[in-house]
Amino acid sequence: MLKSIKNDAYIELLGTIKNRIADAQYQALKAINKELINLYWDIGQAIVERQQNQGWGKSIVEQLSHDLQSAYPGIRGFSAASLWRMRLFYEIYSTNSKLAPMVREIGWSHNLIIMEKTKDNLEREFYIRMTRKHGWTKNVLIHHIENKSYEKTLLNQTNFEKTLPESILQQAKLAIKDEYTFDFLELGDEHSEQQLEQAILVKMEHFLREMGGLFTFVGSQYRIEVDGKEFFIDILLYHRPLKCLTAIELKVGEFKPEYVGKMQFYLRALDQLVRLEDENFSIGIILCKSKSKTIVEYALHDANKPIGVAEYKLFTQLSKELQRQLPAPELIATLLDEI
Repeated sequence: MLKSIKNDAYIELLGTIKNRIADAQYQALKAINKELINLYWDIGQAIVERQQNQGWGKSIVEQLSHDLQSAYPGIRGFSAASLWRMRLFYEIYSTNSKLAPMVREIGWSHNLIIMEKTKDNLEREFYIRMTRKHGWTKNVLIHHIENKSYEKTLLNQTNFEKTLPESILQQAKLAIKDEYTFDFLELGDEHSEQQLEQAILVKMEHFLREMGGLFTFVGSQYRIEVDGKEFFIDILLYHRPLKCLTAIELKVGEFKPEYVGKMQFYLRALDQLVRLEDENFSIGIILCKSKSKTIVEYALHDANKPIGVAEYKLFTQLSKELQRQLPAPELIATLLDEI
């Protein structure tokens, strides 16, 4: 009978080997995915070039699909619809030297979702970069596209440029959205702050996904004590890449300027009493049912703690007026370089 070895040296060795195996498996999957994307790219390119140079029509795709499926009966992915997608994939990205290498770093199914559900290359770049960096699953990616995370991230209202160091500024700006959609909460239009908080706690996984998928839950009604008095933060999260505590205040009405002062108090207390030495300073998000962008701008102007103000909705919406307020393409491109 094999004698069990449980000493610290062996446990460390086992952990090292398991991590190495996991890394090798991950690298192998990445290599396979890259080769698959390259194959689909080459097929798309071949179809486009033959149609352009030799005048072949649509029938070539149907014929090619039939012959490939006959030659490789056990391999999926060569239907006529799939070949048309490969053709479109090549057409969209072949003239974009910036995105062409990026599409090889995410899965084919992710590429199809982005290609079919987004409208321009800047939006595609945003979702490609976010998927690549944060490992979004297909369902998470679809969720963010359908809830318009791209537009809502670009429209966010924060004072981060004045309150955060350059080292984390761009990443922090991309961590806050202008509007969050809580259609999973099953709340009526009229509800209290307590009802909102309780509904979020029941659906915490969905809440964290809508918040961007990079937060972990720390606590609700998080207690801090200052000068012998108790104060409670509605929801406390931790942003893993930013390495900072994030205080969430829930407001079921319109944003009021005095909310900023209360949040500054919470953030100062967190930094002094809770934050660890190797963590960045805490940030705050005030979630309101509605807000005036001008009043928010005024309220944040002289605030010296990093705060973002956002709306929450119980259904997806983005008005045409907000669509027109999106930054210029040049500014969007610069921001995306930081993902």
